[in-house]
Amino acid sequence: MPELLTKHPELTLKVLKGAGAVCGEGAEQKILKQCPAERFCSLQSGEICVYGVGDIAKMTQLTVPELAAAVCTDARSALPGGAGTLFAAVFVVGLVLGRWWPRRKARPPDA
Repeated sequence: MPELLTKHPELTLKVLKGAGAVCGEGAEQKILKQCPAERFCSLQSGEICVYGVGDIAKMTQLTVPELAAAVCTDARSALPGGAGTLFAAVFVVGLVLGRWWPRRKARPPDA
């Protein structure tokens, strides 16, 4: 039976109830026993547990490392060439600024 992750769990529960699911009303949890009762929905064809983004750590079918791997992959692909290209560009800019940036002359200590 599926666990569902959504940004809008309350709206999702409302939609499931409108489709005939029994949600958060003490329905027997035959398979998804660790699902919080207020997030549990029972349908004629099975069970669903609805999680919000803040409840990711409570999920049993998806682990935090699995989700992190998917999110980190998406974040890296948002940068052209990946994070390595960004690092190299910042490094080169630092070298250029260090070479040509005006430097203050050291003042001799007061005697």
